[in-house]
Amino acid sequence: MANRNGNRSTSRAWVWWMTILIVLTVLAAAASLVYQYNLHVDSSNKHAKQALEEVKSVKKAKDSYDVIVVGTDPEGVAAAVSAARNGLSTLLVDGRNREILGGLMTLGWINSIDMNYSTGKTLLGKDDVWNKGFFSEWYAKIEGDSFDVNTAANVFYDLVKNEKNIDVLMGTSKIAPLMAEGKSLVQGATITLANGTTQTVKAQSVIDATQDGDFAAAAGVGFTIGHEDIGDPNSKMAVTLAFRLRGVTPEVWDLMAKRLNGDDDVNSGVNEVSVYGYKEMSNYPAINKTRAKMRGLNMGRQNDNTVLINSLQIFGVDTFNPQSVKEAFDIGKQELPNVVDYMKKTFPEFATLELDGTAPELYVRETRHMQGEYRLSIVDVCTNADQWDRIGFGSYPVDIQRISPTDSGTVVCKPKQYAIPFRSLVPLKVDGLLVVGRAASYDTLPHGSARVIPTGMAEGEAAGAAAAQAKQENKSFRELSASKESIAKLQAQLNKQGMVVQPIAIKPQPFMEHKQFDALKTALTLGLAAGAYDNNFHLDDAANPKRMVNLMLGARKMKPDAWKGDASAAIAKLDYADKIPLTLEQATYTMTQALGIAGTPAEAQAKLVANKLLNEASLSLIADKQKLTNGDTYVLIKDLKVGLTGKP
Repeated sequence: MANRNGNRSTSRAWVWWMTILIVLTVLAAAASLVYQYNLHVDSSNKHAKQALEEVKSVKKAKDSYDVIVVGTDPEGVAAAVSAARNGLSTLLVDGRNREILGGLMTLGWINSIDMNYSTGKTLLGKDDVWNKGFFSEWYAKIEGDSFDVNTAANVFYDLVKNEKNIDVLMGTSKIAPLMAEGKSLVQGATITLANGTTQTVKAQSVIDATQDGDFAAAAGVGFTIGHEDIGDPNSKMAVTLAFRLRGVTPEVWDLMAKRLNGDDDVNSGVNEVSVYGYKEMSNYPAINKTRAKMRGLNMGRQNDNTVLINSLQIFGVDTFNPQSVKEAFDIGKQELPNVVDYMKKTFPEFATLELDGTAPELYVRETRHMQGEYRLSIVDVCTNADQWDRIGFGSYPVDIQRISPTDSGTVVCKPKQYAIPFRSLVPLKVDGLLVVGRAASYDTLPHGSARVIPTGMAEGEAAGAAAAQAKQENKSFRELSASKESIAKLQAQLNKQGMVVQPIAIKPQPFMEHKQFDALKTALTLGLAAGAYDNNFHLDDAANPKRMVNLMLGARKMKPDAWKGDASAAIAKLDYADKIPLTLEQATYTMTQALGIAGTPAEAQAKLVANKLLNEASLSLIADKQKLTNGDTYVLIKDLKVGLTGKP
């Protein structure tokens, strides 16, 4: 008996050690693959160009469906497939006279994905993604983080046509909300067909997946436009006209890889399907200097020795005005031959490339921002905030693109993982409707991260599942959004669908433990602070009088009618205002000058305290009154905002 037990123990030990050996071997092989992958970019293209599959559209929709999804961008496809898989009869309808699915990706030619990378790795050591679910299902069928637009369009259609519960209706000229009489309740849509006839289609719910929230706006949903919520209603991020170059052979790809792999810029790189870098392109001398500007190249590979490039920015475009849109196309098409000539003269590897066309649709980054049950804030994003009603996650840097040719844009912060709340899909006041994608309920600054397509596809998938649950529970979306029990069921269903919707557990970032973090939050909300890719807000760096003037000019948005003076008057007699230390006296004097409060520099602090625009508790946080830091200036801005608006 003892002998048998001994043999059994020896056998177990042998199996245990062999298992460890196998695991170590697999890990070593994976590490070797990762090492080789990082050292070498395979410039060959192993994919064949696919012919576009014709999207079979119904000639006319049925009289009613469980859900109508308006918009055939990726977010809309995700919503329709999710709804259909949850048993709902679904109409996916396009109102932009398109013939293929995929919208921005396939017709705007934005074929390089702004990925929502997670904090984990795949088995092969590559970056993993948040959300998974429908996005990962689609992503597994394309070429990589850049893709051929024909491949992408065909995959979107394959996923749709395989669902028996989806009718696709293309080529419509108008889709208007069908409202309940006397109520802010969407009950379907009135659709103008290609032949000019109209059809009324009823539905228990509608999901607006248009890029600009067009359907929701027509239903009376409230929005802010562009940078309106940070005091600049006339500004919004540039639009882009993507273009195509031919002649990008494997040899050209090798030359690009050689250049960019030797570049120490973290914002440049190359893999088998994507190129990003060439920041020197920002020096391109535009023909239309007030309306056009190049940025570094974002290049996505096609399967026919062409690439699509998302880099030409065009400003001052009213995308709701067809004439303004036409003008933007004209500006872009005038610039692009010169852009390509500049590329060919500046970089030898581009010498043989030729312009091969422009995208059928503009890449519009920003228009409407919905007023929803919850409005995602920049503090939510930068602090990796969780939400009890999370239905997806974001992690893309808060990338605020240029609003004019003289603007350089900014990266506010780089989050690790923040939650998208279901409430941000639910509009205020109007029922029977969800809004997904970049027009959802985000402030303009967090929109710089949350606008990316993988996040929107997660929202679309959640919206489709929510439509099914609302029907099952006989609840409105607003009632659903207020019920923790219902949201828990929705989250369980999303996990069942392959998404990973679990609570966030990320330790606080270093800036969140700074004594002046509360003041930084105010500065972030006003758009006065940026931490870039390393989340370094330089709170302990020395401030200077010139910077204080600039802060006050930017802070004016908190209450414009209170700015009755001129902040720059405070430094009119100062030499080297951008180099000398900022004292508390000088800082408070700058504030009184901006507000039009009369008095000497020595009187400024007392006058602000007397007017309840500064408080002594905040002043005690300033350690050195003769050498203020950036964090100290944010403390002053926070007090001023509280005093003027009653809000931090």
